[in-house]
Amino acid sequence: MQGRVNRGIPVPHAQITPAPKLGPVADPPEGSSKLLIEMGPSHPAMHGTVKIRALLDGETIERADVDVGYLHRGFEKSCEASTWTMIFPYTDRLNYVSPLINNNAYAMAVEKLFGLEIPERAKYLRVIAAEMSRIGDHFTCVGASTMELGAFTVLLYLLECRDMMWDAVEELCGARMTVSYARIGGVVADLPPGFAERLLERIARMEHLLDDVEKLLTRNRIFIERTKGVGQMAAADAINWGWTGPCLRSTGVAYDVRRASPYDVYDRLDFDIPVGARGDNYDRYLVRMFEIRESIKILHQALAQIDDTPLAIMVDDPRVRLPDKDKVHTAIEELMNHFKIIIDGVQVPKGEAYAYCEGANGELGFYIVSDGGGRPLKIRCRPPCWPIMSSLQTLLEGTMIADMVPTFGSINMIGGECDR
Repeated sequence: MQGRVNRGIPVPHAQITPAPKLGPVADPPEGSSKLLIEMGPSHPAMHGTVKIRALLDGETIERADVDVGYLHRGFEKSCEASTWTMIFPYTDRLNYVSPLINNNAYAMAVEKLFGLEIPERAKYLRVIAAEMSRIGDHFTCVGASTMELGAFTVLLYLLECRDMMWDAVEELCGARMTVSYARIGGVVADLPPGFAERLLERIARMEHLLDDVEKLLTRNRIFIERTKGVGQMAAADAINWGWTGPCLRSTGVAYDVRRASPYDVYDRLDFDIPVGARGDNYDRYLVRMFEIRESIKILHQALAQIDDTPLAIMVDDPRVRLPDKDKVHTAIEELMNHFKIIIDGVQVPKGEAYAYCEGANGELGFYIVSDGGGRPLKIRCRPPCWPIMSSLQTLLEGTMIADMVPTFGSINMIGGECDR
């Protein structure tokens, strides 16, 4: 692993690897020694709807036709029939492993169109929520992808870590996965009493388990031989495909939205950006493990700094803020405002905006278009794992059949994001 990088700067374009052979994989001719197999769709290996039609030469994958399949969720179209506020639960389900980051990115886009500056405390709360989500996402990815190599003990350790983090998420917002924590103009709730102390206790236990996981894997000869040099992607090719996040950083490109285009309070926090060198399964593992430690470092700083901020967690703007319940029950003006925001929706100014943040898998962005009404005219999500998933064929061809499932797991494809 390389050292700290202050800003993510893409590497210059080098010689781009020739594009892979696209199109359906044809049946091998009769009498050929090559074998055509269908992998998926089955959730344990292919993450739901994905199907891979692979042509094998012995145990080597000669061709791989990847079909991402359909979930028929219709996120973007459903948003057009919902108010701006009603969309938050939909963003939860895009990446259900780190939903708090999805909430934040969508809220940032609407606030950008409004020209809203959220309170300082709300910024810290969003950072705390996002880093908790990032940690949980990395726990899930590393645990599942190493389990697919036979390291079942690691999965148990990291699922224990993830559940402790999700317990903290539940304390913060009342749910473990479908959180709906952010709001246009802030967040829904402040830290509960004693939250920081309990979270730091959980983190101490997590760090102990992380130490055990690293002892089990990082210098394990079997794990290294199964992951080093497998599923490689060159830096220039990764940029060409549109990679971001841990997968891009594993190739040596230190691009991280939190540093390259700071938002909330990330410019006040000290953290490192880990980068790899080979862009293989082993480097993707190392980058995620390093990032868990860095997110813990961010949480320590944010929890210490938030005490010095004013207590406001929402903007004091009646255009977007729901009135307090006691006033809704006693004042006609507050009741009318509550009714208008709920039924007609927040009236977002006419225009378009794009906002993005560093999701657990990379750059997560929302492009929104408003006609000045209470419902969006158009919403488009830039999911970080879609460009990476698009290049899966390149990662698989030339590798062994036994490496197909763990390589697929290492890119951390999330079906809800990939639904186009």
